[in-house]
Amino acid sequence: MSSQLAVSTGQYTDKGRKRINQDFHGVLTPKEPLLTTKGIVVALADGISSSDVSQIASASSVQGFLSDYFCTSEALSVKKSVYQVLGSINSWLYSQGQNSPHRYDKDKGYVCTFSALVFKSTTAHIIHIGDTRIYLLRDGELKQITEDHRLWVSTEQSYLNRALGVSSHLDVDYDNLPLIEGDTFVLMTDGVYESVTDEFIVETINNADVSNSENELDQAAKTIIEEAYKQGSTDNLTIQIINIETLPNKSVDEVVQELTSLPFPPILEARAEFDGYTIVRSIHASSRSHVYLALDRMLDKSLDNEVSNRENDAATPVILKTPSTELQNNPEYLERFLLEEWVARRINNAHVLKPCLQTRSSNYLYIAMEYIEGQTLTQWMIDNPKPSLEIVRGIVEQIAKGLRAFHRLEMLHQDLRPENIMIDHSGVVKIIDFGAVKVAGLMEITSPLERSTMFGTAQYMAPEYFLGESGLFSSDLFSLGVITYQMLSGRLPYGAEVAKCKTRSAQNRLKYASVLNDDREIPAWIDTVLKKAVHPNPYKRYEELSEFLYGLRHPVATSLPMPLMERNPILFWKSVSLVLAISTLVLLVAQLY
Repeated sequence: MSSQLAVSTGQYTDKGRKRINQDFHGVLTPKEPLLTTKGIVVALADGISSSDVSQIASASSVQGFLSDYFCTSEALSVKKSVYQVLGSINSWLYSQGQNSPHRYDKDKGYVCTFSALVFKSTTAHIIHIGDTRIYLLRDGELKQITEDHRLWVSTEQSYLNRALGVSSHLDVDYDNLPLIEGDTFVLMTDGVYESVTDEFIVETINNADVSNSENELDQAAKTIIEEAYKQGSTDNLTIQIINIETLPNKSVDEVVQELTSLPFPPILEARAEFDGYTIVRSIHASSRSHVYLALDRMLDKSLDNEVSNRENDAATPVILKTPSTELQNNPEYLERFLLEEWVARRINNAHVLKPCLQTRSSNYLYIAMEYIEGQTLTQWMIDNPKPSLEIVRGIVEQIAKGLRAFHRLEMLHQDLRPENIMIDHSGVVKIIDFGAVKVAGLMEITSPLERSTMFGTAQYMAPEYFLGESGLFSSDLFSLGVITYQMLSGRLPYGAEVAKCKTRSAQNRLKYASVLNDDREIPAWIDTVLKKAVHPNPYKRYEELSEFLYGLRHPVATSLPMPLMERNPILFWKSVSLVLAISTLVLLVAQLY
């Protein structure tokens, strides 16, 4: 029996002995599909008492975070989504402070501390800056899981050294931990935790029926606040209590049932009518999928009824991809098949294949994508065995633009190869296959499916995949480097040796074959660029695609020799010591004579 992520919450706030309440808090539990893809968010902010506008900062931070977080792409990881949102909030708060009369006094600006929890799937993501605190109550023990950002100058005096709105640069603590059903998280401002003992908090929460009634948790929160006030707290008082009731739990059968809610289509023949499409011909068939060229007359009618009603109106050509019936009981395959369209609908780039508009309800399981009239890069290389360097640069730069669209959404393509790249008749290059794409945001969602770590084609796969390691952005760069090398030489930089190297030491022994030869006029510095792009060690490649592209056009950036100190530090210091010794000897001899 499956279950969803569910929490019960209790919250309470009071201005205490202060004139106004500068704390602000909130919880947002979305409906599906956001509950699965983005999770549940809890946030707490505490304004600083020295500022008359700090309550605006805390309210804006919590409200902005709760709304903007759910506007970030589902493809992004929680960490990147949080950093994007908090970066924008911090910039706004800082600019407000800089435009105020107190721009030179940070203690009077739009400043607040901030702590938040994002519960996604079976993981708690912890975000923190300042001196609000997050505690975890597990097995009867209350443990602080955030660190106060306070600098103590004496036993009695301290000041806040990190907060939202203080600086244009934001430094946020991020951590995550696996959840257990029954975990209870407690967020508190300093007005509470400085005046109430851990024992009182634990006892109060344990006495509440956290699994049945949120009202009881609200009452527990109020009781703790009242105790802090009785103990003489002079600050605003806010507490949030969140109990993890249930965690997502699906069986493999349930996942398969969700993935196969539509029947598999049959093998389609030319002229067949299928879901409003007319099949023209089969383009590709394998044991994993079938690809067809089809005509879509329904799309034309939906776009322009007046024009499409003409008898001689031409239908729109599209590509249909259907799954193989032989793999209908393979949940991993089905998941990756459906992921292709999911990825395509979240990327809008001229160099990435786009999906067709959804103008009908599907009766079968398939994917409809735009039709590109052209040829694969594989065929292009056969037709153009000796392209000029400038033409190769142009193709590589277009591929890189498509890859950037993936990387900006924390997606790794993982199967970049000539067969998955199309060049249309106007010279536009597009990446066309997304079956192996790794999406950071989706990887955070637990699944009972066993997922393979090996994707792609061996000749173009980065060496780290053969070690069982996760791919990096530089893994896609490796594949692009191999493709560039192949276009210039017709060969592969390591031949077929990469797939044979299953250990790091074996990979370190790989010998790069120079791209330079007598048949092609290729500048020597291009070889240096390619050698770095396809380095077996992912951390010795270019860090960004832009660096690789820059290197392909600018010899100065890559042809300068590496300083001796970097190439051989021991030899460098030996040389320095020798020079100093000779200089000392010369001085001694000069003094003697």
